[in-house]
Amino acid sequence: MTHCILLGAPIDEGQKRPGCLMGPAAYRVAGLAQTLVALNHSVEDRGDVVPGPAPAATCTNPAVHHLPEMIAWSDALRQAVADALPDGLPIIMGGDHALALGTVAGAAVHAERQRCPLFVLWLDAHSDIHTVETTTSGNLHGTPIAYALGLPGFDPFPPFPHPVPGRNICMFGIRSVDPAEHAAMQAIDITVNDMRVLDEQGIVAPLRAFLERVRAADGMLHVSLDVDFLDPSIAPAVGTTVPGGTTFREAHLVMELLHESGLVTSLDLVELNPFLDDRGRTAKLMVDLVGSLMGRKVFDRPTRSF
Repeated sequence: MTHCILLGAPIDEGQKRPGCLMGPAAYRVAGLAQTLVALNHSVEDRGDVVPGPAPAATCTNPAVHHLPEMIAWSDALRQAVADALPDGLPIIMGGDHALALGTVAGAAVHAERQRCPLFVLWLDAHSDIHTVETTTSGNLHGTPIAYALGLPGFDPFPPFPHPVPGRNICMFGIRSVDPAEHAAMQAIDITVNDMRVLDEQGIVAPLRAFLERVRAADGMLHVSLDVDFLDPSIAPAVGTTVPGGTTFREAHLVMELLHESGLVTSLDLVELNPFLDDRGRTAKLMVDLVGSLMGRKVFDRPTRSF
């Protein structure tokens, strides 16, 4: 049994399409807590994280928006995750992917306290390795990986605590990378399993290879699951749809492999925009994926009668 700690992160400021702030409520309505309890896990919902006052902060990139608000959010989430990890497995219900500026930092703080290396599995269509200085959209949900690496270009933010080595990061399922991000990735030893790799090798071998490295290092594993990791045909409730994502079965297989590994110590659920959903189908799918991550097999579920 795992003690699961739910943390809401109703963040919209990391991008420009409103709606992600409704994500935590959608996960609760879709039965995330009930799903975990049915799998014999204990659940503690600590409510939504509340950021402190936004600091006076500016940067040289005129495209960047909501910088002070995101600094406040990242500070609050870093503390919330670092506080939760000694007590169980935090599940952060977003909110856009800018929340990972804080959640990965919180996991890094806890990993350092435990004298364990931190690994990050990035399940996303995008590499999110822009910095505050290189982003052309100004959307800070495209910057968490660069921040976690400790790259320069984040002067308005506090330094990332204990940067994550590139070799400890695995991007899985990416299929949309900007030129500046491509250049950054070539200069860093990051494991990149894009959709071409998954098409050629399948889901299992690349993921198991990464998980074996986590296990060999006795590491902690933070998983960040973006709705756009999934193909938009099955998960339409996201503002950054990219065709060619993982299928229903592939996504569940990823979650089942993660469960079997027993390595996951914290989890982000990001970019769910309920305003764009079709009768809650994306929220329900994301909850089902968490169920697979926490031990439920797809074939265990009885067929519903209508």
